[in-house]
Amino acid sequence: MATSTGRIILGIETSCDETSAAVVRDGREVLSNVIHSQIDLHQRYGGVVPELASRRHITTIIPAIDLALEQAGVTRDDIDAIAVTEGPGLAGSLLVGVNVAKTLALTWGLPLVPVNHLEGHIYANWLSLPGEEPVPPPEFPLVCLVVSGGHTELVFMRGHGEYELLGRTIDDAAGEAFDKGARILGLGYPGGPAIQRAAEKGRLGRFTFPRAWLGDSYDFSFSGLKTALLREVEKYRRPGPRKRRQKGDQPFLTHEPPEYAPNMPVNDLAADYQDAIVDVLAEKTIRAARETGAAAVLLAGGVAANTLLRRRLTGALDIPVRYPPPILCTDNAAMIAGAAYYVQRRGVKAGLDLDAHPQLPLVTATAFPDD
Repeated sequence: MATSTGRIILGIETSCDETSAAVVRDGREVLSNVIHSQIDLHQRYGGVVPELASRRHITTIIPAIDLALEQAGVTRDDIDAIAVTEGPGLAGSLLVGVNVAKTLALTWGLPLVPVNHLEGHIYANWLSLPGEEPVPPPEFPLVCLVVSGGHTELVFMRGHGEYELLGRTIDDAAGEAFDKGARILGLGYPGGPAIQRAAEKGRLGRFTFPRAWLGDSYDFSFSGLKTALLREVEKYRRPGPRKRRQKGDQPFLTHEPPEYAPNMPVNDLAADYQDAIVDVLAEKTIRAARETGAAAVLLAGGVAANTLLRRRLTGALDIPVRYPPPILCTDNAAMIAGAAYYVQRRGVKAGLDLDAHPQLPLVTATAFPDD
């Protein structure tokens, strides 16, 4: 049984294709973090199918919550609040988590704390995993690069809850660029890890891919890069008809990678494609850190696990560059419970009319002094 000291929050995360429940103490200490991945469900389609994702959430969310409580060594009587992702994300997926959280808050008589998914990613940098020494909190002000499957945003953070959006993607997010690039190359899903593995075996500099710098803007654009990769890869497409679908296949879902000549340099293409994405992400983040006088740089989101991006930033900056361990980079409920601690301290709470907000922006909130 966990000690009763500290504020213990149960977090629920169902914004996309991970079903997760976690227990976190005082916004810092992860007591448990259960994640049910759906990669096996969506792999054959080359991306997340929203309807399938929400159905899987329904069957896995309660077992995930039960296991999170068990692993944390707590009961419902030890929980001080219920936190849930209200957005952004897939509408159907978000609704599963929101409705379960509202039910628990009502039946257990606990406060309900709504959390922005992007804010959750940011606050993953405050967490320490079970058995680890607590990480020191990042020093403000800081620049945070949020790079996930559906979001790429560069944020200046003066304090807890004080966000200034410096730039964002005007088309594809970096994670989408990795996923689509991996699909073009026939590397599978999820794309980020697949391209990184291929790039590690590739030769850098064989292909020249564009960088959309967009002048002095901190905004990002990756659609042109994706098109450039597709045009390069088309040179290696084998002529002839496509493979026939098997009886029972659903044409609008089934992912059939095109057939390419065996001499297509997949690893070299992956290396230069990854370099083009990371180059823009790193350069804009470095410039933002220097121009804002940031005391630290944070990475957040699934792409924060990319080793090349981490190396580029740490090698170029003389201020701390912080990023969560890989398990806390992808979607998880520990980051939601962790962020909820700070959200609740700002006086934010929700009623039983809480709804899902698929397009929820990261907005500036009222700050509060540190203890």
